[in-house]
Amino acid sequence: MDSGIGLLAATAAVRRLRPDADLVLSLDPDGMPWGPRTPEDLTTRAVAVAEAAAAHRPDALIVGCNTATVHALSTLRARLEPDIPVIGTVPAIKPAAAGGGPVAIWATPATTGSPYQRGLIEDFADGVTVAEVPCWGLAEAVEHADEAAIDAAVAAAAALTPEDVTTVVLGCTHYELVAERIRAAVQRPGRPPLVLHGSAGAVAAQALRRIGARPEPEASDPGTVTVLLSGREGVLPAPALAYAEGRLLQAVSPAP
Repeated sequence: MDSGIGLLAATAAVRRLRPDADLVLSLDPDGMPWGPRTPEDLTTRAVAVAEAAAAHRPDALIVGCNTATVHALSTLRARLEPDIPVIGTVPAIKPAAAGGGPVAIWATPATTGSPYQRGLIEDFADGVTVAEVPCWGLAEAVEHADEAAIDAAVAAAAALTPEDVTTVVLGCTHYELVAERIRAAVQRPGRPPLVLHGSAGAVAAQALRRIGARPEPEASDPGTVTVLLSGREGVLPAPALAYAEGRLLQAVSPAP
């Protein structure tokens, strides 16, 4: 679940680990973007989207959104667990800091500077220089596959990123869909190759662990994909097909 197509990164990661998995993608086009909403309003939207997915009786629910994880994870777990394990998406600060830094965390304005993110920095990046970079408009630009807006938002965030940064944490799942464009914008001439850390792979692996499933990337029978748009069955939004992750999921037959 997510406000929009930011869930594509984690969903595609699950698809690669378990091609036979039946997937339910619950998006909220009526309420997107979630980032500017108050925590209370965001939580209300997230609960509605989660309950729409839960009606399909999934084995687990991935909250494919950092901002929703920050503000709504405890509420979602209180409502759905233990019947449905809920897996949040946490910025990959711990593995990024393990490289020694300096580190920049690109995140939505709602996540940047939040007590949740500051807590992760304190817990996992002690002694490493960390810059929090708010990415104004980037999630929305990615959501609409607006090439000019993506370029402008990436350039603006790159300008806020310190010159000596060696590692960037992609603290919003939308950003993983344009990771190479971010790398190109931040990579400095004469500096070592920039390291990017997303969350999709780790989240997908954690979801399988929570339900006791093993990765089987060679599984031959493709699973189905059901798309929910603010609770209504539909199809992947057209902008999703601008990204490799969306095209991978479109190639799967929809659920009957």
